[in-house]
Amino acid sequence: MELFSDKTQFDKPLADRLRPKEISEIIGQDHLLGKGKPLRTMIEKGELHSMIFWGPPGSGKTTLALLIAQFSNAHFVAFSAVTSGVADIRNVIKQAEYERRFHNKRTILFVDEIHRFNKAQQDAFLPYVESGKIVLIGATTENPSFEVIAPLLSRSKVYVLHQLSPADLKRIMRRALDSEIGLKKFNPVIDEKGLDYIALISDGDARRALNTLELAVMATEPDAKNRRYIKMSIIEDVVQRKFLLYDKSGEEHYNLISALHKSLRDSDPDAAVYWLARMLEAGEDPLYIARRLVRFASEDIGNADPQALVVANAAKEVVDFVGMPECNTALAQACIYLALAPKSNAVYKAYEAAKKDALETIAEPVPLHLRNPVTPLMKRLGYGKGYKYAHNYPQAKVNQEHLPKSLRGRRYYFPTDRGFEANYKKK
Repeated sequence: MELFSDKTQFDKPLADRLRPKEISEIIGQDHLLGKGKPLRTMIEKGELHSMIFWGPPGSGKTTLALLIAQFSNAHFVAFSAVTSGVADIRNVIKQAEYERRFHNKRTILFVDEIHRFNKAQQDAFLPYVESGKIVLIGATTENPSFEVIAPLLSRSKVYVLHQLSPADLKRIMRRALDSEIGLKKFNPVIDEKGLDYIALISDGDARRALNTLELAVMATEPDAKNRRYIKMSIIEDVVQRKFLLYDKSGEEHYNLISALHKSLRDSDPDAAVYWLARMLEAGEDPLYIARRLVRFASEDIGNADPQALVVANAAKEVVDFVGMPECNTALAQACIYLALAPKSNAVYKAYEAAKKDALETIAEPVPLHLRNPVTPLMKRLGYGKGYKYAHNYPQAKVNQEHLPKSLRGRRYYFPTDRGFEANYKKK
């Protein structure tokens, strides 16, 4: 029977076999689980409240939820937002009521990827969280401020889990290599270079690091002494390609485009090309990037270098015409040009100021002299009367009002001393 139990245990993925059973076994997250920290104290005392764990993949969100259930002796229900719906929630509540009534146990409902639930589905949790029938623990890789409804968020404590460092991942992999329920029985031998490489390409994800290590061990043939020497070539074959941390609809999407935008604005072409490459190699839509570059050319460069808008728009045309991967250099060329161009937000500020006035004077009529008298009646009503045609005057400049009466004398565009705008300022 014991042999059967061991065999069943080894059928589980390595990450599940090595999941910590005690707080002291958790590697990383010292800011939450160090001695005297609130979350650790809460777990050790078995005190329960609804909470959201926000952190990157493989940072320990599920492990923490399981430990909380273990220490509190609560009924634990794992719930996937990918495969479950409102009907499943009702079934969980019925079971929770049974556990409370007959076994005096509270129920912890662990919802993995809670950000995948829509508003209506998240609303379904509210009455049961408020009544205390369930303790909700949600796990998400996305910013809960954007992905979790406000009523649920206000009733939960948010704990932020940090990405595991390469050193953390190496400690976790060494534990796997030395553990009887890990990989020890295969007599694996791997050098620091190999561990460093796996830690680097795993992007802080312990599950990914362990899966890669296990595959590398299993792909290595034992020698005459039954030892498995893990070569770098084997690891590279297993990995095949580094998986980049990126979600085109999540917070990281906005973090990266923000980094690109700020690098361009701060005239740093090297950083701009780096963030561009990060997005493109992770699968970002190049047309989205191109549109942002066109916007940047007007918003942050404007008339300091009017050619910037031409360059950005040309890059967008290349994206439309040739697509990826050939358009990557056109986007890089545009990024470098925009980063090195003189900067001015005078056009942006002019529009924002004009927009404010436009919204406040939306009912102001167009001055009669600016109206086009396209019919005899309009002409009799004074449309176009007194209008001065610029080309009839020296330098094609006339002194006449073009704004509504309440805004006469108002200025919106204030050119800077940079680039071509320095010439405009003199006029």
